[in-house]
Amino acid sequence: MSFNAYYNLRHSLEAAEGSEYRKLELLATSTASRLDQLIIDTQRVVIQVSSERNVVSFLAATKPEAKEAFRPAAQSVLKNVFGSNPDYDAVYLMDRKGRCLASTDPSFVGQTYSFREYFQQAIEGHSYISSILMGKTTGRAGLYLSNPVRSDSGEIVGVAVVKIKEKDIGKIVNALSRDSKSYAFLVDQQGVIISHLDKSLMYHSLAPLSPETQKRIAADKRYGFTQVESLDLPQLAAVMVGASEPSHSSYYSQLKGKRQIVGLAPLEVVPWVLGVNKSEALFSAPLNRLIWQNSRSLIVVGAIAALIALLLARSIANPIHSLTKAAQALKQGDFDHEAGGNCDFSQDLSKASYTQDDIGQLVRVFLQMAQEVKVREQKLKQQVIALHIEVDEAKKAHQVAEITGTDYFQQLQQKAQQLREQALGHLKGEGGMGRGGERKQEWGNK
Repeated sequence: MSFNAYYNLRHSLEAAEGSEYRKLELLATSTASRLDQLIIDTQRVVIQVSSERNVVSFLAATKPEAKEAFRPAAQSVLKNVFGSNPDYDAVYLMDRKGRCLASTDPSFVGQTYSFREYFQQAIEGHSYISSILMGKTTGRAGLYLSNPVRSDSGEIVGVAVVKIKEKDIGKIVNALSRDSKSYAFLVDQQGVIISHLDKSLMYHSLAPLSPETQKRIAADKRYGFTQVESLDLPQLAAVMVGASEPSHSSYYSQLKGKRQIVGLAPLEVVPWVLGVNKSEALFSAPLNRLIWQNSRSLIVVGAIAALIALLLARSIANPIHSLTKAAQALKQGDFDHEAGGNCDFSQDLSKASYTQDDIGQLVRVFLQMAQEVKVREQKLKQQVIALHIEVDEAKKAHQVAEITGTDYFQQLQQKAQQLREQALGHLKGEGGMGRGGERKQEWGNK
């Protein structure tokens, strides 16, 4: 029973643990899908902006007068796109040198962003999605999506950029933190946290970065500082960086001083991984309650089973014990079930003999056997007494035969015969039947 209880408990714990991990994976996958959808929709928008006739004409114009003539129409396109989605922080256009020519945020105009990778990739003809970067001009973090702007001849004349607010990405990432004890965080392809509920952990790497990676980050001014500090979580970094499918893991957090469990899911359009984190203590609390409930039930059931087993054992052991005592009494000749019933086991045997189980049948057979043994014992005693009498008589006859058969006894008989004969002869010699006859009679009697 204990083995079955342990097996069932272990199976329940494994099922509960697997269910919790699947829940975290599903949360991570769902949140990652929402981010993917936001990025895909924005990427379509930036491609649309880069193909707008007014935008192409504005960036393709080589003379200042012509450029200024197309500016209002291009600015109108940027304004309409910016107003279509509150998640956008800015929409702007750059020329071939990375200088901002038009923007929904006037502070961008005239700034040069040629050092940014999103410009370098777009000017080479590639659509690009950046990591979440710290803005050089505004100091606001955001996600930058860029696309080359091509003239009618196919020449790249500039770059269109849409910036998504980091806080709006954070709203998606941290949405589940409002309703549960879990929280989500986002890491980029370098293993750097780019979205987290705790802002003090932003732009920290899970594991130490290589010097080459640190140099590239510093050159790109990616996070607003030249050195990325590490949280020293190599176990977590090993499962998250470069993950290609949803999974789960556990790790020890030095910051919290507790073990954590995490479900993770990679995004499809960017090499980022979203993790949903939960303290193992919160996860194990219901499991501990389940263990306690099962243990308590096991203890109660075990106690009841032990009590039943004890009563059953006593119901079997008491008659057996009484039978043992009765057998010993029978051996010593002290068993008298019918006559006395004074033995301490007689009542137990009497009660047991009325039951219809195997013990009752055994007791009845034993009592019947004991009675037959008692009867045989009485008969044997009578036979022994009769045998003793016969033996005594035979012994006496044998002793008499031994005495009469000795030479000494024969000699005595002969002497007694001679004395009788002498006495008779003497009486005859005196003659007369008076007094002498009387003496003769006396000697004859003698």
